[in-house]
Amino acid sequence: MLKSPAPVLLLHQLLQEGAPVCTDSRDAREGSIFFALKGEVFDGNRFAEAALKAGCRLAVIDDPKQQKGPGYLLVDSVLQTLQELGARHRQRFLIPVLGITGTNGKTTTKELVHAVLSSHFQAVATRGNLNNHIGVPLTLLELNDPAEVAIVEMGANHLGEIASLCQIAEPTHGLITNIGKAHLEGFGSLENIARAKAELYRHLEAHNGQLFVNGDNELLLRLAGKANMIKYGKQAENHCQGQIEKPFPFLEISFMVNRAFGKAAGGMQGHIRSNLTGAYNFENIMAAVAVGLYFGVPARAVARAIESYEPGNHRSQVIQTEHNTVIMDAYNANPTSMEAALENFSNFGQERTAVFLGDMLELGETEEEEHRKILRMAAGQGFTRLVLVGQAFSRIASETPDLPQSCSWFADSKQAAKALASSPISGYNVLVKGSRGIRMEQLLKHL
Repeated sequence: MLKSPAPVLLLHQLLQEGAPVCTDSRDAREGSIFFALKGEVFDGNRFAEAALKAGCRLAVIDDPKQQKGPGYLLVDSVLQTLQELGARHRQRFLIPVLGITGTNGKTTTKELVHAVLSSHFQAVATRGNLNNHIGVPLTLLELNDPAEVAIVEMGANHLGEIASLCQIAEPTHGLITNIGKAHLEGFGSLENIARAKAELYRHLEAHNGQLFVNGDNELLLRLAGKANMIKYGKQAENHCQGQIEKPFPFLEISFMVNRAFGKAAGGMQGHIRSNLTGAYNFENIMAAVAVGLYFGVPARAVARAIESYEPGNHRSQVIQTEHNTVIMDAYNANPTSMEAALENFSNFGQERTAVFLGDMLELGETEEEEHRKILRMAAGQGFTRLVLVGQAFSRIASETPDLPQSCSWFADSKQAAKALASSPISGYNVLVKGSRGIRMEQLLKHL
């Protein structure tokens, strides 16, 4: 077993020599460093030997029982070592680092910003939604010498997590997409959610960083205080003003720079025909517009980059199947995003509409109240079919009188998919929305 009084220094030296990092022994490559992380149902220490046999140069472990010869580096905490390594590596790069957090839209916004900045810069961004205490340092470890800007997504479900991620990533710029009801089980209240997200603002304020703020959002403006702000939104007072030209089936917007900011000159303007659906994506697109213009990406290039972005992973996707037009927005769900999705879908105004709603998870004590609110909203829209999926929706629906005859419910997505397969629909506009854990994507093959 290797021993070092300064394991992070040793690891950083190996990283600078080109050693890649992996956290899954199945992804082990010749000469890589394996971090034996622990999860709720697995212990990476048990796979350290397999990683070394697969060609890893070093296996970082924190279980002394697993040391079985050369190639092991025993540390007090693998996770803490990974985070310290990510922080040390980030300090090598004197480049802008944009931190993005928020209740809804942070992954979509991150992808849009990355698309825009990548059109003119060497940009590194969080992969997928690896935005937690593990994902953030892994993102930073992907920085290399050509990198000119980094976009780091930050997620949290408890107070203090964003502040901790800021200590690792040291963002120089940042934005909060919005603040809504999500992870209430961990946060306890909407007020705590606001405090948690504002930890990004406070870090930037303390380090004279640059904020990008939705100027139409009074809560975000209040939380930003007197920090350096560039505002975007629909109002004329914003630095960058936009308006919705068409919300569905695909969102189209126009934008104009009202007053110069960063490298953006006053009067710059453009029009964007996106591949995203819904007015709720307006603020995500406008954030990417503002960030891109600030860093000097020309307006036409900003528009082209956003227009080329194709949503994936069941986020705001419009899918034309053989039988129906499906809005697939089932990567995640909370009361705020559910309301926005229903409001947007109600604007379609088509004769045949079908809505499939899955349970919203991690709501804690507010679970019943929030599901009742969404059920009332959905039931009052006059959709041709309303299908509820999950234990919470099913329980509440069974106790709710006077639901429309078009409403049905199922305990899980497997049962709902079976019912849909036996009684298929055709010629409908369809909305599918629910938390990832409900697996609403199982319905898609029957739509």
